Amino acid sequence: MIARIWHGTTKAEHYQEYTAFMKSKAIPDYRKTKGFIKLSFLRRIERDIAHFNLITYWESLDVIKNFAGDDFEIAKYYPLDSEYLLEFEEKVTHYEVFAE
Repeated sequence: MIARIWHGTTKAEHYQEYTAFMKSKAIPDYRKTKGFIKLSFLRRIERDIAHFNLITYWESLDVIKNFAGDDFEIAKYYPLDSEYLLEFEEKVTHYEVFAE
């Protein structure tokens, strides 16, 4: 199993709005991909910045490529992200899960 980890930030005032967007758009998109296993969506506010970490779990790197494309280390963004995110981190990180 492979874990794919993404991080993003918004203004704290967009904390709830961005959460709702991720629940309605991104999470269903992940779940409909064959080979997707599960996800953990984490969030916190630090001063005036909201941090979001998304950890998705996949059967293999090949499955991730079906979701993200051949250059699977590039972060996947949605058009509406530009209304919320303060920056667009280029890469995500992948880890092999060896225990749960």
